[in-house]
Amino acid sequence: MSAHTGHQRPGDGDLPPEPAKTGSSAGPEDTGAKSEARASPRRFWSARRVPAVIVASLSLAAVGLLLYDVVSVRAGRPAMGWRRRLADELATRPLDDVWIIVGAAVAMALGLFLIVLAVTPGLRSLLPMRQPPGSRGTGEVRAGLDRRAVALLLRDRAVRVSGVESARVDVGRRKIKVRAQVHFRDLDEVRADLDAALGEAVASLGLARRPTVTVHVRRPKKG
Repeated sequence: MSAHTGHQRPGDGDLPPEPAKTGSSAGPEDTGAKSEARASPRRFWSARRVPAVIVASLSLAAVGLLLYDVVSVRAGRPAMGWRRRLADELATRPLDDVWIIVGAAVAMALGLFLIVLAVTPGLRSLLPMRQPPGSRGTGEVRAGLDRRAVALLLRDRAVRVSGVESARVDVGRRKIKVRAQVHFRDLDEVRADLDAALGEAVASLGLARRPTVTVHVRRPKKG
């Protein structure tokens, strides 16, 4: 049984310390640990409770009403008016009728929507974190970082760079875009410092798939 620590928000912009680097010699165990850490992690899957409850409730209501009408007809009573009218409409309306086309399009759209919900993980706001070596598949707790928390942390790290007046950070699953306004210092120097600072910050987050960081710097508009 796995869980996730969704919507975690690091406090005060502090980052976890990076692990100490050892010598360049690595044995078979180290090589296996590195390859396991590089393995593509599984994303968190949403439970889809609300869509499941809605679909189950509507299906139960429709099937229950139809079953009641069928039993009533079997007992010698006349069928409900809505079922007689629906049968007449389906028998008399041509296939190129506007309402038939609209109903088919709506049903197809709903079906495709439910298929997409069934085959996609959801929870796109959570970025999976690396699992410790040897813990994959052991049923231990899985961790994830909220993308908004990552954006706040990286923005805090960006504004600490000398010359940066403000910064905007957009965190995606594979890319992080940083837009910074610089009020002094050379733009190339500030960009280089931002690349180094944000690269170090992203590496220390412990994400399972390290996103690429793109930095754009500019001067504020003169008003």
